[in-house]
Amino acid sequence: MEKITIVVPCYNEQEVVEKFHTEVSSVLKDVADCEFAYLFINDGSTDDTLALLQEMSRQNESVSYISLSRNFGKEAAMLAGLDYAEGDAVIIMDADLQHPPELVPEMIAWWHKGYDDVCAKRTDRTDETWFKRHMSNIFYRSLQFFADYKVQRDVGDFRLLDKRCVAALRMMRENQRYTKGMFTWVGYRKKEIPFHVRPRAAGHTTWNFLRLCNLAVEGLTSFTTAPLRLTTMLGMGVSLLAIFYMCWVLFNALCYGDPVAGYPTLITVVLFLGGVQLLSLGIIGEYLGRVFTESKQRPIYLVDEYNGKKMTYCSPGDKPARAQDDRGV
Repeated sequence: MEKITIVVPCYNEQEVVEKFHTEVSSVLKDVADCEFAYLFINDGSTDDTLALLQEMSRQNESVSYISLSRNFGKEAAMLAGLDYAEGDAVIIMDADLQHPPELVPEMIAWWHKGYDDVCAKRTDRTDETWFKRHMSNIFYRSLQFFADYKVQRDVGDFRLLDKRCVAALRMMRENQRYTKGMFTWVGYRKKEIPFHVRPRAAGHTTWNFLRLCNLAVEGLTSFTTAPLRLTTMLGMGVSLLAIFYMCWVLFNALCYGDPVAGYPTLITVVLFLGGVQLLSLGIIGEYLGRVFTESKQRPIYLVDEYNGKKMTYCSPGDKPARAQDDRGV
């Protein structure tokens, strides 16, 4: 019998975790030849999410949970789930039930047909504002233009991953993570299944516009150095324009005696060049900041508790080990 672990990152989801487990279990009970386990990752919740997960784990042996020492973000929480997940495949789902559980049996069916990464693709964005839809369009087009691989559009974290994909993702220990790009980067056979995003079962999203912008910057800087090349091309273009303009001004002054424009031209050129320099420094700073963060080699996450037992973290890139008790066991 194949074992599949359902990884569920949670942050302040006290209103939906029990409902999520009940609804998903009712769908999966009819799936034959598969044993399902649930792994909830409490990402530093400030409500009663952890207490509910502890109670669910005591009542149901198929439910496990990890409680991180603080809020490390969803990307780190997903990696923690992949590190601890066991079995032949992993399914990543959100606890708010926006990912329809009815799609899971179809994912498993495609997995049995030989696909290693079966992902759900959004077919509409009618629940989003006009501005957010167009910004998403611009982001995906920009990433596809710069990236060296095919970017999956409108595909998120809701997917089934074969253990080969999970093993590959565990090796990628970047601190600043764009997991959606990593899913594509590792390759393997992929299958996209269309689906409609359901309304949240309860609560509200914690993804605001600023966090989405930060995620977009992570996506662009994690998988391409094209912005750095663009700054080089921009610098060369500005230099050529300056040379042409200098020749034109010199030609007019020598041949026609035209006076050279003074203060307005000087201020315009200085402001333009200053803007180009600041833009270039900002792009370089983004990449330099990533180098600085990665050079510290800090762990991506720290585990405080695993199924009721306190944990101690080993070293960056290693799977955490259980803490020793008073006897040293």
